[in-house]
Amino acid sequence: MNRRIITTEATEEDRQLEGSLRPQRLDEYIGQEKIKSTLRVYISAAKSRGEALDHVLFYGPPGLGKTTLCGIIANEMGVRMKVTSGPAIEKPGEIAAILNGLQEGDVLFVDEIHRLNRQVEEVLYPAMEDYAIDIMLGKDATARSIRLELPRFTLVGATTRAGLLTAPLRDRFGIVQKMDFYTPEELQTIVLRTAGVLKVSIDEEGAYEIARRSRGTPRLANRLLKRVRDFAQVQYNGAITREVADFALNVLDVDRLGLDNNDRAILCTMIEKFSGGPVGLDTLAAALGEDAGTLEDVYEPYLLMNGFLNRTPRGRVATEAAYRHLGYEGKPQQ
Repeated sequence: MNRRIITTEATEEDRQLEGSLRPQRLDEYIGQEKIKSTLRVYISAAKSRGEALDHVLFYGPPGLGKTTLCGIIANEMGVRMKVTSGPAIEKPGEIAAILNGLQEGDVLFVDEIHRLNRQVEEVLYPAMEDYAIDIMLGKDATARSIRLELPRFTLVGATTRAGLLTAPLRDRFGIVQKMDFYTPEELQTIVLRTAGVLKVSIDEEGAYEIARRSRGTPRLANRLLKRVRDFAQVQYNGAITREVADFALNVLDVDRLGLDNNDRAILCTMIEKFSGGPVGLDTLAAALGEDAGTLEDVYEPYLLMNGFLNRTPRGRVATEAAYRHLGYEGKPQQ
């Protein structure tokens, strides 16, 4: 499969761009209205009591703003934020050192929290519940445990795979919020805001054309804006209109519903080689020359969300919507 411009996983370019674009306050944050309204209540209540905010878990697809919301929580609470990730913490001593370095009320953000190993998780349990950690000193017969008191802090976890979190860890989060995909109108506002920061000339129709092909994801909308800007500067007069965005995104093989060559290859293979399915995941992966896990975790979610693909007990099935979108005649065999 080809390297994707349409992927929602963060690239180094995305990280550099997002750092300069992140809103700092809830009032500046676009979209996720339900989450914002509830966070306002929780933050206001915690500040009025002079307490740290309860532990927060954000889950949902990548690129929807989980890290940004954590930074906003820290700013709204007026505290520092420490950032780390599940894979980066390998030993219990590492998480203990991080926790011991926190100050009263601080926010500890753990990205990909579902990838914490079990030993590290067990250190977090008393830290989250009792604001203390138990440290073992010495070995064998001389070993003894001491309890180290911690300042009251807020753990903010982010995950794209909420189902992989262990129940004891998940139950210790007092606030659990699901991140939803953005509407084209919300993404249009984000594209216009980003264009203003980058000093890119763009009209509302051009912004909407980029927004509706961005798979409901701000990270992808910002990335596509930068690519369309390149075409506008080299082949047009520098301004992004609907015509310019349509031309550039067609060259990039991003169609009007946000599908790229890899998405279309999956559906075309199912329709042409397997009569629309049902076809097993491993069989489909072998036909595409792709890893089955990558197919399931990276490519399928968006196709499922938009009704192009169904999972059945007998295998994957291409839907009527997939046939219509790709211009095939006839109905898929169910």
